[in-house]
Amino acid sequence: MNLLITSITILCVVGISVGQMLFKKAASGIPTDFVWRDWILNPWLITALVLYGITTLVWIWVLRYAPLHLAYPFMGLAFLIVPCLGWLFLGESVQMPTVIGGIFILLGIGIASRAT
Repeated sequence: MNLLITSITILCVVGISVGQMLFKKAASGIPTDFVWRDWILNPWLITALVLYGITTLVWIWVLRYAPLHLAYPFMGLAFLIVPCLGWLFLGESVQMPTVIGGIFILLGIGIASRAT
């Protein structure tokens, strides 16, 4: 994959990761005794869905120009980005197994991206 396609692929992963953070914010903003309006009118949920929709369209564009076996391993980066965003913005802890798993994911992405 060339630099442009790789960059846009990573942008898709970041978009998906930010979407996960928005889903978490949406979930925490819905009261326990919710009604349908709490879901439909939740601005965090609406933003997350819009972001996911846009990211999905961009991902389809990426797949037009990149083989799936090269592009898809980058989605593994979300397993690193989401916990880091959770730590930065939500005060969640990042456990050592997550860090170790992240190292293996990075190694796997590096190996897979070298495939031709």
